Amino acid sequence: MFEVKKPHNSNKTIRMPDDLIQKLQKVADENDISFNQLVIQCCEYALDHRNGSEK
Repeated sequence: MFEVKKPHNSNKTIRMPDDLIQKLQKVADENDISFNQLVIQCCEYALDHRNGSEK
């Protein structure tokens, strides 16, 4: 049977410098994605590539 899978998301408030928010928003706009999705992708990339190692 087909089952639709929904990702489990939680809300978390974080503080960022205004200039970083502006840079991230510009990149998100240029790539036609949401600010939230860009931040998720940046965090996942950083975690996957920390200390020069990959998954």
